[in-house]
Amino acid sequence: MKLLLDTHLLLWAAGQPEQLSSAARTLLEDSHNELLFSAASLWEVAIKRGLNRPDFRVDPRLLRRGLLDNGYSELPITSNHALAVDGLPAIHKDPFDRILVAQSMVEGIALLTSDPLVALYPGHIRKV
Repeated sequence: MKLLLDTHLLLWAAGQPEQLSSAARTLLEDSHNELLFSAASLWEVAIKRGLNRPDFRVDPRLLRRGLLDNGYSELPITSNHALAVDGLPAIHKDPFDRILVAQSMVEGIALLTSDPLVALYPGHIRKV
């Protein structure tokens, strides 16, 4: 199964695996799953790191390299993804989370999140 990880899950998987729930760890360790990260997550890390957010201290270039080196695939943002944001209900105002939800819907892949608001969106979204 293809799994798109939200930004916090990516950060935890890369640098703080103890923050992951057991359900998230099980899914990430299953060799039958294809793990993906969005270009939007790297964009979010770059922006929030530039704002000196304490939870976004990782260098986005190193994060990307580490994810690719560990078998993750990159999901670019397309115009179809951007257009799909327009049809989303106004559950969450964070533009990064909204594009991740749109990517999940357009691509027909599961989005893994630890955010209870993101989990309220329709589609194949799993709160772990």
